[in-house]
Amino acid sequence: MTTEKSPDAFRTISEAAEELTVPQHVLRFWETRFSQIKPMKRAGGRRYYRPADLELLKGIHELLYKKGYTIRGVQLILKEEGVAYVAGVGRGEVMPRKSELQEGAPAPGKAPVAPRPGRAPLARPIGEAPKVIHKLSTNQADALRAALKDLGDARKLLDSAS
Repeated sequence: MTTEKSPDAFRTISEAAEELTVPQHVLRFWETRFSQIKPMKRAGGRRYYRPADLELLKGIHELLYKKGYTIRGVQLILKEEGVAYVAGVGRGEVMPRKSELQEGAPAPGKAPVAPRPGRAPLARPIGEAPKVIHKLSTNQADALRAALKDLGDARKLLDSAS
């Protein structure tokens, strides 16, 4: 017989991971990327998540898994909008704003490819108009650099696990 915990009760990492449907290591990883996640730690390093921690985790989960934001994108939202905003997204009370990178962004796999210097442009499907390539803003360039760094870190993790 399992008893439901009170909504105000603290959650262990296994309970929080189960509620969010992510593995426990994902929550530990998020702690390294989002300084706002601060579970209470007892002797031996056992984590206990407060209800407010869980709301923040739900907001981060929503933005990453359902809204398609990158880790860097969620970091920027936390910096610009704050923890309460992201927790509100997790509760379904707040619709996340579109980021500068999302506005007008092509669907995944549909981004135009800029020709490399000294080479002929890549062929495009018949009937498709050529895409106009614009200069990136400083924010876009910074976001792309951060995404590349995150991808490099992820590759190192994958390589070390193999």
